[in-house]
This record gives sequence, structure tokens and C-alpha cells, in this order.
Amino acid sequence: MNKPAVVFLGFVVAVGVVSAGGAWYTGKQLEPVLQTAVQDANKELQRSMAGVDGTVSLELVSLDRGLFSSTAHYRLKGQGSFFGEQNPNPELLIVDHIEHGPLPFSRLVSLKWLPVMATSHYELEKNATTEKWFAAAKDVSPLKGVANIGYSRSVSGNLELLPLEFKDETASVNFSGLNLDFDSTAEGKKVKVDGYMNSLKLAVVDANGAPFDAEFAGLTVASNLEKSTFGFYTGQNTIELTDTKLTFGPQKAVMTLKGFEQKDTSEVKDNNMSGRVDYKIDEIGYQGKPVGSAAMALSVKNIDVPSGLLLTKLYQDKMQPVQAAAAAGQPVPELQLTEAEQALAEANVGQLLAAKPHVALENLSLKTTHGESKFNLVLDLAKPTSMELPPVELGKQMVALLDANLTLSKPMIADVAALQAQVGGVTDPKAIEQQSQMASEMVSGMAVGTQLATLVGSDVVSKLHYANNEVTFNGQKMTVEQFIGFVMSKVGGVGGAQ
Repeated sequence: MNKPAVVFLGFVVAVGVVSAGGAWYTGKQLEPVLQTAVQDANKELQRSMAGVDGTVSLELVSLDRGLFSSTAHYRLKGQGSFFGEQNPNPELLIVDHIEHGPLPFSRLVSLKWLPVMATSHYELEKNATTEKWFAAAKDVSPLKGVANIGYSRSVSGNLELLPLEFKDETASVNFSGLNLDFDSTAEGKKVKVDGYMNSLKLAVVDANGAPFDAEFAGLTVASNLEKSTFGFYTGQNTIELTDTKLTFGPQKAVMTLKGFEQKDTSEVKDNNMSGRVDYKIDEIGYQGKPVGSAAMALSVKNIDVPSGLLLTKLYQDKMQPVQAAAAAGQPVPELQLTEAEQALAEANVGQLLAAKPHVALENLSLKTTHGESKFNLVLDLAKPTSMELPPVELGKQMVALLDANLTLSKPMIADVAALQAQVGGVTDPKAIEQQSQMASEMVSGMAVGTQLATLVGSDVVSKLHYANNEVTFNGQKMTVEQFIGFVMSKVGGVGGAQ
């Protein structure tokens, strides 16, 4: 035997020895690792179901250990009115074929030589809850995936939802499938997810016989998250959808959206959270005619996390019996706080306001062929000297800053009115032009006539600024009381005219 052959044979023997020894060790250590993973999963499930009338829990039903591989069975159980009347206690059964490390055979043949504790090949099993799902997937498991468990308890892998076709008397579904890649450090402290779906088509008929169709194409999701010290995740999420088509109503009106995008970011420093979310739609269409594009951006800063979590939990606890009663068709109980709960809520509202939270609608816009309308709002809050102050005084102390700006483009209003006329069946170009101009002039005339806005070029503009107990409205300074009286008189005048 030549030297290269001897070296190769020695390498193969070494791999076999290491793999066999590691596999035995993995088999002995696997169950506590899986039990810990189940416990961590149940904590996250409990957190995600807070505030609704329902629970979800995961359990390891069995683990059959072998030398080189093991088979685990899991049960995911749901309970409560959250899951509906038809199947109030759904169960998902999952079978998991686990190759022991350090060198599982499936990784060796795919030239992945980095040692792992185990490689998991999991898939959904058929039962009463999932039999229709299996039928829609042509009687193969509609959910499957692979997970590689590292010795540091990191997990990476893939989840796949298979294509589905389903149709009955009231609904149909055509789903291309979804593929997700994930990567997580120990205990899910850092998580990355990337996924893609080609298409999803839904068609339903409601109890009144009204049809609704929805088509989605080109879905991409991406998340890069880290668990905060408070137990929830912060980081970045992106959702993109290439095309959306909605068909609804007895006239089968069609709305289309192209280039939808949502991006959000969040972070926690000390006890304060900040975040931002941006939305945009490149093209909006209605009944085959272009409407325009839209965007929105929201941001928050200085949100005190401990008080916010406590107030959220208090609200969820109070809402759960309300949701349960509504789902059961029973009278909804009145929301009431005990004296202790009231005191707790007031103390934490004060703590929340003491952090001086900042909320901003940075951009809300609709752009058409000939114009663009925008609205933005900035609100800074502060803790008042007392929550028992009269409403006006309480508002003056609680609002440290308010800045709002509205710009309505007359050409944009005319574009929307023209589209409405065309959708309504008007075909004469002169009639469409006349209706669009009338709508534009009517809106601007009412706004300017009530002194709630001013005309700047072809834009109807309204500006409001409040700080230090002084209001500036469209360039005119006044007290808070004067502003309230001014607005009430104008709104009352409009209401009386109607």
C-alpha cells in the first residue's frame, strides 16, 4: 500500500473513531439539551400569547436513543377561545430524526466538516388537526426542516413550508411554499432569519356571499435580533412584497400595490427603548388606474421599559376575560381596576412620563401624478405635578411640545377626484376635469374659509406649534384656552352649516 493510501486510510479510521466516540457522548447528553430547549421555547410561547385567551405549550413526548442517531417526538398544544370554536384545542405532532455529532453523516456528504452536537431532521406528522393541511400538500408533510445544534447550544438550519393547493365551497388557497434560514446563539440570545415566498393566492366567500380575493408575490423577510435584558427582542426587521392584488365587494373592485416595504429598528439602553418603523409603497393602483405612491415613518424615544411592561401586562390581564366572553358569545364584563391596581397604574404612568417620551409621525404622504400631500407630528410628553389637575391644566403640563404640519396639494386632490369619477363610470374627459377641479376647490375653500388653513401656492397648509404654554397656529400666537375656543367655534360653525 502506497503512502497516500495509508494516510487516507488513517484519516478515515480517525474520523470513524472520533465520530463513534462523539456519537456515544452526544446520545448521553442529548435529552437534557432537548429538555432545556423545550423549556426555553415554552417561555417564549407564554410571552407571545400574553393578553389573549389561549395558551400554547411544547412538550417532548418521547426520545428513543441509539448509538449514531435518535428519534424524538414533540407535541405542540393550543388551548382557549383564541383558536376558535371549530378546533379549540389544536395539536401539532412533530417527529425529529436526530443524527449524533460530532460529524453527522448528512453533513459529511455535503462537505460540512465543522463538528456539531447533533443534526436534526424534523417534520410535521398527520393527525386530526393537520389532516387537511396534509391533503393540501398531496399527502406529504407540509412542514419540514433541518437544525444543526452546536456544542455551544447554538442552532442554525432551515425551515420549509411546502407548496399547497386547497379548494372547497367557500375558499381556495394556492401557495408556492416558503423557505426560511435561521441562525441562533445559545438560548436564542441572538437570532438571524432570512426567508422567501414566491406567491400566495387566497379566495374566500363570506357568510353574506361577498367574495374576497388576495394575491401576494415576491415576499422577502429578514431579521437580525438580540434579546434584551427585559426578555424581548430588539434589532432590525425587513419585510418586502413585490406585488399585491386585492379584489373585493360585489363589484369586484381591484386594488394593486407594488413595491411594499416595511423596515423597523429598535434598541434598549439602560431602561429606555427607542425605535423606528418605515413603510413605503412604490405604486398604488385602483381598478386598473394608477393612484400614486405612499410612505409613512413612525419613531419613539425615551420609552421607560419597566413601567411600559407593567402597564402592558395590567392591560392584557384585564382584557383576557373580555376576549374570552366575547369569543363565547357571553356578556362582556366591565373593565374595572381595584384600588391597588389603580394606584399601581398611576405610579407607572408617572414613571413613564418622567422619562419624557418622544413620539413622532415623521412622514405620512401620498404622491400622485401632479402633487403630493404630507402630514407630520412631533409630540414630547412630561410628568405633570399631579394627575388630578383640571383637564386643560393637565394637558398643558403633560404636553411639553407639540408640532404638527399638514400640507394638502390641490393637484393631488384633483388627481384623486378624477380617479374616483372614472371608477364611478364617468368617461367624458371634460366632465372628469370639471369634477376634479370642483373637488379641489371645495376642499381648499372650506379649509381656508374656516381659517383652519392657509393657501400657499397650490397647497393648503395648516401648522400648529405648542411649547411653554403658548400656541402658534398658522402664524398666530394665542394661549391654550384661546386656541381651544377658536377651534371649537370653527368646528361648531362647520357642523351648524351642515
